[in-house]
Amino acid sequence: MRISMKLFLATAALLLCLSANAAKDSYDVFVPISKYLGSGDAESLSAWFSDNLEISIMSSTNDSSRNQAKQILKSFFESHTPRSFEINHTASRSNSKYALGYLNAGGELFEVTIFVSKSKDRYTIQQLKIDRIR
Repeated sequence: MRISMKLFLATAALLLCLSANAAKDSYDVFVPISKYLGSGDAESLSAWFSDNLEISIMSSTNDSSRNQAKQILKSFFESHTPRSFEINHTASRSNSKYALGYLNAGGELFEVTIFVSKSKDRYTIQQLKIDRIR
């Protein structure tokens, strides 16, 4: 009886650890990013930016610091007020994730591509691309 109780407790502990790790791995980094894009919150979104990233808005591409990218995005949001943002596709590979979504802003529709990578247990945006859909 004691052996079966120890086996039961060991199995239960193992299952708890596995389910906790599965929950941790299933965290969707794009949930907060989508929220900030949809509300036009450049300040909060910039907290997700890498120290240096590529930002491309309507074919104007810049390799920027976090602060520069925040200002570029802020300027875009000022002239194109976001109404909604929805992700339509995601993919991942090792420590990188990709999302493709659509931003309704300023009465226009934009395709948004986001690349994030994980470094030191934290995902950051490496590339953000916003293109007007014709």
